[in-house]
Amino acid sequence: MEESTLRALDMSERANSERRPAPASSNSDPPERSQEDALDEDAETLIDELILPKGITGLSSDPPVNDFRESPLEPELAAVTPQNDESLQFEGDEEEPAEPQSFQRSTSPTLMQRNKGAAYEKVGEEGVNKMHRFSLYETSTRFYLVGGDVMDKHFRVLKIDRTAHPGHLNIFEDDIVYDKREMNQLLNAIDDGNKGSGGMKLKCSTWGLLGFIRFTEAYYMLLITKRTQVAMIGGHYVYQIGGTEMVPLTTGSTSRFQKDRNPEESRFLSILNNLDLTRGFYFSYSYNITRSLQQNIIREREGLSKGLSHQTYDFNDMFVWNHYLLEPARAALKSTYDWCLPIIHGFIDQSSIDVFGRRVYITIIARRSRFFAGARFLKRGTNDLGYVANDVETEQIVSELLNTSFHAPGPRLYANPSYTSYIQHRGSIPLYWTQDNTGVTPKPDIDLNLIDPFYSAAALHFDNLFERYGAPVYVLNLIKSRERLPRESKLLREYENAIKYLNQSLPADKKILYEAFDMSRASKTRGQDVIGTLETIAENVLQRTGFFHNGDSRYDSPQVQNGVARTNCIDCLDRTNAAQFVIGKRALGRQLQAIGIIAGNTVDYDTDAVNIFTHMFHDHGDTIAIQYGGSHLVNTMATYRKINQWQSHSRDMVESFKRYYHNSFLDSQRQEAYNLFLGNYIFTIGQPMLWDLTTDYYLHHADPRAWLGKSRRDYIEWFTPEFLEQHSLPSSSGPNSELIKKGVGLYDDYWLEYYRPLAISSFLKIYSFCLNSPARYLPDKSLQSRDYDLSPFRPRKSPHETDSPEKKPPRKGVTILDPSSETETRVLSIAARRNQARLSSGGRFESGSPIKGSILRDPHFETRLLSTPHSSQTTSFSSSNPPFKPADKNLMTQWTLDQFHSNSLNPSVTAAEAAEYAEYISHPLNLPLVVSAETPSASDPIALDFLEYLSLSAPEKDSADGAGARWDISEEDVGFYDEFLKVSENPLDVNEDDGGKKRYKAYRQWLKGKSLFKQSKVDPEYQGQGR
Repeated sequence: MEESTLRALDMSERANSERRPAPASSNSDPPERSQEDALDEDAETLIDELILPKGITGLSSDPPVNDFRESPLEPELAAVTPQNDESLQFEGDEEEPAEPQSFQRSTSPTLMQRNKGAAYEKVGEEGVNKMHRFSLYETSTRFYLVGGDVMDKHFRVLKIDRTAHPGHLNIFEDDIVYDKREMNQLLNAIDDGNKGSGGMKLKCSTWGLLGFIRFTEAYYMLLITKRTQVAMIGGHYVYQIGGTEMVPLTTGSTSRFQKDRNPEESRFLSILNNLDLTRGFYFSYSYNITRSLQQNIIREREGLSKGLSHQTYDFNDMFVWNHYLLEPARAALKSTYDWCLPIIHGFIDQSSIDVFGRRVYITIIARRSRFFAGARFLKRGTNDLGYVANDVETEQIVSELLNTSFHAPGPRLYANPSYTSYIQHRGSIPLYWTQDNTGVTPKPDIDLNLIDPFYSAAALHFDNLFERYGAPVYVLNLIKSRERLPRESKLLREYENAIKYLNQSLPADKKILYEAFDMSRASKTRGQDVIGTLETIAENVLQRTGFFHNGDSRYDSPQVQNGVARTNCIDCLDRTNAAQFVIGKRALGRQLQAIGIIAGNTVDYDTDAVNIFTHMFHDHGDTIAIQYGGSHLVNTMATYRKINQWQSHSRDMVESFKRYYHNSFLDSQRQEAYNLFLGNYIFTIGQPMLWDLTTDYYLHHADPRAWLGKSRRDYIEWFTPEFLEQHSLPSSSGPNSELIKKGVGLYDDYWLEYYRPLAISSFLKIYSFCLNSPARYLPDKSLQSRDYDLSPFRPRKSPHETDSPEKKPPRKGVTILDPSSETETRVLSIAARRNQARLSSGGRFESGSPIKGSILRDPHFETRLLSTPHSSQTTSFSSSNPPFKPADKNLMTQWTLDQFHSNSLNPSVTAAEAAEYAEYISHPLNLPLVVSAETPSASDPIALDFLEYLSLSAPEKDSADGAGARWDISEEDVGFYDEFLKVSENPLDVNEDDGGKKRYKAYRQWLKGKSLFKQSKVDPEYQGQGR
């Protein structure tokens, strides 16, 4: 009881601090009371209500249980409870709407008494308490952020001051965990205390807080207003941001603050709006998406071995894109990540495969680094801290949904053997190189800006890779090796020299493995097997690095991934994505084998499983390409497998143009937004504005003035020996008495988040039922026969496709046939195939036939081959057909499909075409040799034609003086022509004497301000000016 009393007193003090004196009433019959007396009486009343509410003797410390029983609703409760028909309406596509619902306040005492008390009173006392939805309330001087858990049983309050001076952020975090009744009373007390200044109003409902940012004046609070479920990992949902809102922490209305902004503040806001947070930004309440599955499992197991039930937050700052926005919150809050959500930028997608009742999840997570982030031509190579451009970590998780959580039966915490993962890395070449895109060329020259003989930046980069993934690092370089004009090949040689230098100091078994493959040249060379070469490389990579497989060493065969495959081309987009897909496909086979789905360790192309994986990786590459280059992938897997259709060429041209347009006109705006959001640029009085900077070089590189204060790294021992050690999976701890008694919920709250007990939902809105399935890759059910194999690992190839790229079909020989025999052979082959299809369908094409009708089945387009008896397809077919009659080519627009087919197999030449061709080839060959000036005789028509042709270039004079010539040339024109032939020493110089010349007339008009395009002779303005 003492604890409850102190809790109520604390609440009453906070409520009283929010009260404001109400305006005095005109009919003040009772005696006047002082403000302190009124507050004391209100506080005593509030304490009495909190300590001894009606029907409740005290607050229970037991965990909440389901004590629901049917009973008639009281009038007060019915007034605030939605009707049954409204509560059972399922809107949207998810279990929860995209926009959150606010906290349901109520003043009904009956409703507040019926609420179950909180299971614990202080943060961190027992269990895991994650807040999943928030409501923002505002008074004239403060914001109140009310957070609630997924069950709406536990609530917390964050108070934010609106009257703080610019540049100051005053936040008060309440450690007390409230139940619904107490939260209602607290909000009502705050509302009553602020009646004199307008009371308390609901500002908005939000899914989370991203942080705080400031430009020139007050702080802004960035909130998530919409979300979408994109994945489920271990019972924990991952969401994509669907909408955000910025709330200024100022007094007064937001609209008035927008009018009173200074121009610099408005421009900063417009720059930040160029960054669309609804495209490619993800968050999770309970799963650390900034780290890989292997890192999360190892860290949790290490904590359990030390006896820790709750691990502290350990997010990877490299992938936390709102790191700068979280800095003010870290300085003001004790538990920052209870209120603020770290977000990553990249790509997340998840699909499911049904293997005869066994559900397998495939998840792809791409994390983009926030260091040295930017657009394509503006961020190339590396900075002096070792961070490269377009640094993306791609993880593929393959799991079987036998157990939802990460825990194995027992319970054995974080030992579920149904989870596997594999990590790849892509990034720009870690050298100092740039490309100048100020010109109009789509492929600017590559400049190696700085030659470092010790390759310090590359050393820092690979040391960071060793820290993140271990050793060895397998470098796959896909840039061009042979070029007419050295461009990419310059980087190839320099990159090889860097790897050789760095490998001199590494141990023999930890050296960087380097392999170069000119993928662009191989794809354009006849006979080159690009996919086969990549498959061989992928096999070598998997044998070196391995993959992660969770489990308990006493019952399973767990393993961890040591090392990573680092793939790059020039942009790290098209060629890199194709190579990463092949490596990922190779790893997919091993992951499926590890969880017991397939017997072998490879999966074939054109299977349902690989088709799903291909579509996911294609979307993954498109998203990464849009974020870095501004357009989708130009070359996809279909390009390198050479199965793309002719329409893809036009698509590639469009994507290339889009990429060129974004790089030339829009990338600079996007780069400014990146610099502002990531905190690379911070406004400082006396420093130039962001839009005044000629370059952002110093925003992404270390300050040269700080170099003297730092110790120089060793050029030989450039690596950290601890990072080269092998990663190992800690042993799983068995079940203990406390774990059996309190359950897994003490360590992991996946049960409440995924299964949502006591919540009404629909099967059609549960996320697991909405995942992609191989059903859309299977043929139509009407085309499936009884012996159709529904396995997702059975290759499905159309008749026109070749075999798997791993096995190229043998090259066909060339046989020269007589034209008549070749035509007859083709006709017979077509007849045989069509009659065989007809006999397999029962002799005729009925309306209910499995073979669907198409335009080729229209009788108007059908040939006579289908009416030919099957017995005559090899003997009497050619003799029964009438002789071929060429169709009239003047009526070609009215030909049928049969006529086009027949005339293409039997080409013909009309008499007019033959005569025209004969004249065409005979005229230049039969020209007479001119040896004299004699006029040819009339008996030689060809010579007369030649004479007429020569006469076209000579004047035909009707008289001796030349009058009536076909082309009259005046003396003025001859003089002008002679003057034109005189070339001065500097022919490009225009002197004053040239101003009156005819050739500079357009230039004179242009100097007068007129357009050069108005000098046409059909222009009335030109005709009016005269010559």
